[in-house]
Amino acid sequence: MRHDALIVGGSFAGLSAAMQLARARRKVCVVDAGAPRNRFAAASHGFFGQDGVPPLKMIADARDKLLAYPTVEFVKASVVQASTDGAAGFTVSLSNGERRAAGKLLLAFGVQDGLPEVPGLGERWGESVLHCPYCHGYEFSERQLGVLYHHGVQPPDHALLIAEWGPTTLFLNGGEAPDAEACAKLQARGVTIESGRIAGLEGEGRSLTGVRIDDGRLLPIEALYVAPRTRPASPLAEQLGCAFDDGPLGKVLRVDAMKMTTVPGAYAAGDLAMMFSNATLASADGLSAGVSMHRSMVFDV
Repeated sequence: MRHDALIVGGSFAGLSAAMQLARARRKVCVVDAGAPRNRFAAASHGFFGQDGVPPLKMIADARDKLLAYPTVEFVKASVVQASTDGAAGFTVSLSNGERRAAGKLLLAFGVQDGLPEVPGLGERWGESVLHCPYCHGYEFSERQLGVLYHHGVQPPDHALLIAEWGPTTLFLNGGEAPDAEACAKLQARGVTIESGRIAGLEGEGRSLTGVRIDDGRLLPIEALYVAPRTRPASPLAEQLGCAFDDGPLGKVLRVDAMKMTTVPGAYAAGDLAMMFSNATLASADGLSAGVSMHRSMVFDV
C-alpha cells in the first residue's frame, strides 16, 4: 500500500507532523508500537493548556483527533526495516508482516534512556527519579533533592539549576569530583557534595525517601535528578544511511533547517533530532517537519 507520507512514531512529534499533512489532504500512515519515551510519567507539565494531564492520555486524544481525517491511517506495529527506492520514495517492513511504501518518510520514533546502574533507580524513573526540573520540579519544591553526577556527561551546573527548587545534594557516586572552580560555585549556592558510592535508593513503591551510601548512611532525598545517556529507539536511521552528530547525552540525527536528514526525502523530528527536548519542543518540531514535508511534495524539493 502506498502513501504520500509514512511516519514512524506516533507520539508528540509524529502526531503533530501527521496533523499538518492530514489537513493538507495528503495520504498519511502513522506506525507506532505504543511505547513513548514519557510513558513512565504520571503527568506532563508545562505543555500549553495540558498541564498535569497524563502523557498517554494526551497522545490518545491527539490520535483520536487525527483519525477524524479521512486520509489518515494508524497502524499499531513497529517498523523493522526501511529502504529507499530513490526517486520513488521508501519501502518499510512492519512487525505485523505488512509492507508499506511512501514518497516521504518521517523518523519520529524518539530515543531510549540509558539509566545508570544504581539499585532502585530504574523502577522510580519518571516518578521520583527525574530528568527535567521544568517538567517535574515544581511538584518537589522545597523538598530534599539530589543530582546524580556523571563526569563527562552531565555538567555540575545541573546541580546549580536544581537548587532553584530546593536544598540539593550532588552525588558523585564514587566518581571524580568537579574541578575546584565548579565546587566553589556549588558550595556558594548551598549545594552539598557527597562523594560516597551509592548502595541503592530507598522508599516505598516508586517513591523515594533516601539514598543509601555504601558506608551505611541514609541521606534523606525525595527526588533524584539524572541525565541519562540516550540512544535511538530504532536502527532505521542507520539502515537508511542517515548521518548523526554527537550531542551532550548521545547521538543526534542530523537534519537541515527543513527537518530533512542527509537522506533525500527522509525527515526527522522530536527527541531523535534535537539536542535538548521536552514534549512541547517535540510537538513543535513535528509541526515544522510536517509542513516541510508537504511543501516538498508541492514544490518537488
